[in-house]
Amino acid sequence: MATATTSAIRAPNWRTVVLFWTISLTIFYSLFQMGLRNSPSSSSSSDSFISYAEQSTRLYDKMERDIQENGPLFFKQGETSQSLSLSDLFTLKDGKISPVLKVANPPVRANVLHLSTEYSVPVSKAVENVFSPYFENTIWFQDSKMYHFSMFHASNHIFSVPATEDEVEGEAAAVKAVANKLCPLEIILDRVLLTSTGVLLGCWKVYSGDDPITIRSKLRSVLPRAPEKQLYDAAILHTSLARLLGPPASSDDQLQRIHDLITRLNNQIRGFRAIVSELWYVEEFDLLALALGGRMKVRSFPLGCAKS
Repeated sequence: MATATTSAIRAPNWRTVVLFWTISLTIFYSLFQMGLRNSPSSSSSSDSFISYAEQSTRLYDKMERDIQENGPLFFKQGETSQSLSLSDLFTLKDGKISPVLKVANPPVRANVLHLSTEYSVPVSKAVENVFSPYFENTIWFQDSKMYHFSMFHASNHIFSVPATEDEVEGEAAAVKAVANKLCPLEIILDRVLLTSTGVLLGCWKVYSGDDPITIRSKLRSVLPRAPEKQLYDAAILHTSLARLLGPPASSDDQLQRIHDLITRLNNQIRGFRAIVSELWYVEEFDLLALALGGRMKVRSFPLGCAKS
């Protein structure tokens, strides 16, 4: 009788313990899943990257349609992407194209990511091999040593912000601090396209590292005096490869010839991968000095990948 009574008393206790642990584990699992969903590292960074990828794709698609919608304005000496006419930038002397260098007053202060010659030279050679046979005196090739990605202007030729020497040094120090915390970017050439103003662009995407939107945001935070309106879309990562100054020679359908050349170039270099490891703070004393080989002062800062 004593044994039976003991068993009857213990049985409910075991059922209570099992029920207690079942409920506890269920609550713990639910809270754990909520924590994962709300974690900044697994949510915000992923959403940010998806947003950048979508923005850049839509932007490049729109840019690619530009020449179809507006036609080849450079056939008639149209404007460049920075509101300067082609005749303002280039002249033909003795059968050779030369840049027209104009003083920038005040100097333009640009922050650009630099592409080393390890990666720029193969791209540059491909561009020249494809386009040179069809454009004799109507093309300007970007110097491969100066391939760069314009990121943020502390002052530009449209919205100028004068600065003293001390202010310039302060800006450079602030940009250096940003560069020190950025890691080298692994990028891929998404496509080559031609704008209606005749600029042949390499449009890239970041597949490892901070995206252009994030980098521009960091630069803006340390350059509060910079123009509110910047020259380029926040999602763009582009290099100027060449500037077409007129139509191709010896072609019945000149625009179709250009489309064919761009397709050929894309077939050769689309998907090309590169690593960007330097951020430059550049004072341009001539307009578009980086593009035209003008006077400039470059401060080069390696991407240090330092922990904050």
